[in-house]
Amino acid sequence: MSDVPAKAIPALKKFYWTTEHLVLVGIFSALIRISGLAVSLVGGGPNPIALFIRNGLTTALLVVLVCRVRKFGVLCLYCLINVVISFFMSGSLMIVLAPANLLAAILSDWIIAATGGYKNTLSVLVGVAMYDLFSRGIALGMSFVFLRENAQLFAAGAFMIALGYCGSVLVGLPAGYKFVKELRHAGLIRER
Repeated sequence: MSDVPAKAIPALKKFYWTTEHLVLVGIFSALIRISGLAVSLVGGGPNPIALFIRNGLTTALLVVLVCRVRKFGVLCLYCLINVVISFFMSGSLMIVLAPANLLAAILSDWIIAATGGYKNTLSVLVGVAMYDLFSRGIALGMSFVFLRENAQLFAAGAFMIALGYCGSVLVGLPAGYKFVKELRHAGLIRER
């Protein structure tokens, strides 16, 4: 211990993810999953209006999460937690999409970093929109691989995915921007 200078010891204790950030990502992941499930159940299943509202709500909460934590890899961590939750809720079928969704999260984190960083709300909106687009595109590609013999079933799934993405872009991103603006005004999202 005497070989290590006294100034280096606090630097050893500094980690990239703080406990507060890990707890926030976990709570928001659960909140996003529960709110999406509640809207789906109240809406009566996969009808277009409930799908539109559910995707808008989950995207708005994801924008708030990314703006609150503001660290590279927050979408990856969210994606990993979401895969675990999905695995326990629906079984092993969703685990097939885990590597592809993780790739979508990594690409989206890079897009946020390249377009202005996590302090810029507009770059966070672009990154979350790209995460939704990449993850939905990957899901659509996987459904094409599994359902290529039945074009009508694939078309119905493509319509539902497109409608969900419209809900994310038209409702979720503007609502997320307003939420972030109000939470900054209230002091819950701090400018660093």
